[in-house]
Amino acid sequence: MLDIRRIRSDPEGVKAALELRGPGTSDAIDDVVALDAEQRRIVARRDEIRNGIKSLSKQVGRLRGQGQGDEAEGLMADSRALGEEEEALAKAAGVLADEIRAALLALPNVPSEDAPHGTGEQDNVVLRTEGYDAAAYGEHQRVPHWEIGAELGILDNERATKISGSMFTMYRGGGARLLRALVQLSLDRNADAYEEIRPPTLVRTQTMTSTGHLPKFADEAYHIERDDLWAIPTAEVPLTSLHGDEILDGAELPLRYMAYTSCFRREAGSAGKDTRGLLRVHEFDKVELLAVAADREQAIACQEDVLARGEALLRDLGLAYRIVDLCTADLGNSAARTWDIEAYAPGVDQWLEVSSVSWFGDYQARRANVRYRPVEGSGRGTEVAHTVNGSAMGWPRTIAAYLETHHQADGSVAVVEPLRPYLAGAERIVGRGRA
Repeated sequence: MLDIRRIRSDPEGVKAALELRGPGTSDAIDDVVALDAEQRRIVARRDEIRNGIKSLSKQVGRLRGQGQGDEAEGLMADSRALGEEEEALAKAAGVLADEIRAALLALPNVPSEDAPHGTGEQDNVVLRTEGYDAAAYGEHQRVPHWEIGAELGILDNERATKISGSMFTMYRGGGARLLRALVQLSLDRNADAYEEIRPPTLVRTQTMTSTGHLPKFADEAYHIERDDLWAIPTAEVPLTSLHGDEILDGAELPLRYMAYTSCFRREAGSAGKDTRGLLRVHEFDKVELLAVAADREQAIACQEDVLARGEALLRDLGLAYRIVDLCTADLGNSAARTWDIEAYAPGVDQWLEVSSVSWFGDYQARRANVRYRPVEGSGRGTEVAHTVNGSAMGWPRTIAAYLETHHQADGSVAVVEPLRPYLAGAERIVGRGRA
């Protein structure tokens, strides 16, 4: 959520920044400014009346002490009339406050000045590409992962569809073990700096609102209406609210957390997109890294750390990948700056997004009310924290790239050395679900 004080002091600057996301993005700013001005006018009048009531109360007490009861009663009548006006103004101010908050919740974050300008995905900037050589892939690696998975019996989308419907997947045998191995590898690799959390998978509306997934992306989420709970689309959601309505010690920041969870997304906007195999599914497993930081400088250092850890994991897995700096028009609603990590999948000949490493400024923490007290001697009160997160990794697409990259001419899938301790020393995944 944007800071109302920033909008109040520099509405044109905020509008110009938001317009970088696309024409019309800043249209609501003028309404917010008008609502804010009206609310402040009403609050000022309410406070003026409150002071008048206090003054009358003192006069009433003085008159009664002097035995002037009739005069005191007259002032009491005036005080009651003012009290009714004050109550009406307080109610009006409350209604306007709700309208302002609703408008602010609907606004996206202001892009970082470091994000490349652009009008769409075509303007994203590839910062670097690692381990990719198009000519180095053999014909056996140009097989789609869904064919590899079906042949080896490690992916069973047909039965997953029978059980749950389209765009669900099921791992079997060596596939299930590969998924579990990847999860554990990631948790072990990041345990040096990130505290492991296993948060609830169902969360309250406010928890979803805190990250910016609500109200904008309600159609993409699974809502359990009877209990007003939402299935998380990412562990970012519960981790961001871990310290909601708390004041943290600035000396202890940044705080770093990781979580392995199932994630759920309706993929309502996937019409016309490739939904075969593991490319786009409703339920998937993911390890998420999240940091709560004190300020921009600390947060960007955390963002760079999350990115480096994601890259190291892909190198361990022997996958080609590239880092993409998202332009202003392609940023997620809550993000100020995002670096996507895309793994190359030779079987589908696509770069697959396996992680988005994002800095959100104070946008999410303001919604969740996560504050911190700066270190002693700063002379400041409390400040709103910054948040950073990224996946390490989103497993369906990572597994798709892994199966295709390490598919062997004999039909098996090679197990890279870092994964072997998690797969009982196996050097390859073979047919009939055996690893």
